[in-house]
Amino acid sequence: MMRLQGALPDRYASADPDQLTEWIGAAKAELGTRLLILGHHYQRDEVMRWADARGDSFGLSRIAAQHRDAEYIVFCGVHFMAESADILTGGHQQVLLPDLNAGCSMADMADIDAVEEAWEALGAVADTERIVPITYMNSSAALKAFVGRHGGAVCTSSNARAVLAWALGDRTEPDAGPRGDKVLFFPDQHLGRNTGYQLGYQAADMAVWNPRAALGGLEDAEVKAVTLLLWKGHCSVHQRFRPEHLAAFRAEHPAGVVVVHPECAHDVVALADQVGSTDFIIRAVRDAPPGSVLGIATEIHLVKRLGDQHPDKTVVCLDPLVCPCSTMFRIDAPHLAWVLEGLVEGDVRNRITVDPETARWARVALDRMLSTT
Repeated sequence: MMRLQGALPDRYASADPDQLTEWIGAAKAELGTRLLILGHHYQRDEVMRWADARGDSFGLSRIAAQHRDAEYIVFCGVHFMAESADILTGGHQQVLLPDLNAGCSMADMADIDAVEEAWEALGAVADTERIVPITYMNSSAALKAFVGRHGGAVCTSSNARAVLAWALGDRTEPDAGPRGDKVLFFPDQHLGRNTGYQLGYQAADMAVWNPRAALGGLEDAEVKAVTLLLWKGHCSVHQRFRPEHLAAFRAEHPAGVVVVHPECAHDVVALADQVGSTDFIIRAVRDAPPGSVLGIATEIHLVKRLGDQHPDKTVVCLDPLVCPCSTMFRIDAPHLAWVLEGLVEGDVRNRITVDPETARWARVALDRMLSTT
């Protein structure tokens, strides 16, 4: 998805770290409680040092909603996160994204036009009244509104199991009746697949929906037979982790513990010792006894920060090439300084807004999620 972030003025682009620190600190002090800076866990340290709150995407949006006195929410994350914050905050609050080009490659793999086309195609071979659309939090506000309008819900990596059980019923709890016969899950196929296995489904119950192919690249009979239709999308960071990375870690650290994110491919998740969301990974490192060695499959800035925070443990990234989230990496000190100094001057830069109708239906989908957990 193309966004329109121009080049920064030379004042910021050529500033040295000390100048940027001085400018950000001064602007933050002048704005006081009118300003709330949110820092996603994957941000670089030069940005995170200024965050008033740290967390994952939805957690930060909820924090923003709780700070009613903050007029300006500067979200150091990516575009869909800032949209969620705008949906949940009050009309008197404005959400800003320091760099409009900070998107999410996974979120961009499912856009509203492609999803609506898929829904129409599914309607030609199946009863869409019995299909529950579920979108991962890592998606645009338009997709959240789509699932809200069509009886579905949003999920996070923490509550995906509960949300899919809400949609399909839980095979381990017979009294948890289904709301549909199928789920269309987007945009991350891996989270959908891993959650399906958790609920007792098998490979034959799932199929990948390729939005670039007619009927998702499937035959009519396949669409009718499967329970989980998994959108062909992925996280560019988490998909990098492979079983051989785990094998290499265990060869070097036989007593080590492998902790991976559920956005990793299933063959990686199946070999891990622990699997969970970003917050889960943070707790796993925190709660590990001193002297532990942990191999982590998630974004490198978080892994490095966890190692720095827990010097009594060895925390390593399982990917030897330590790939960062390239879109999250666009948020840096120059862009943060530019946005904050604009606020001091009365110039609101890079405001993110969601139109009222989209926001209304997106909230419906978010509320359904919250009601299940």
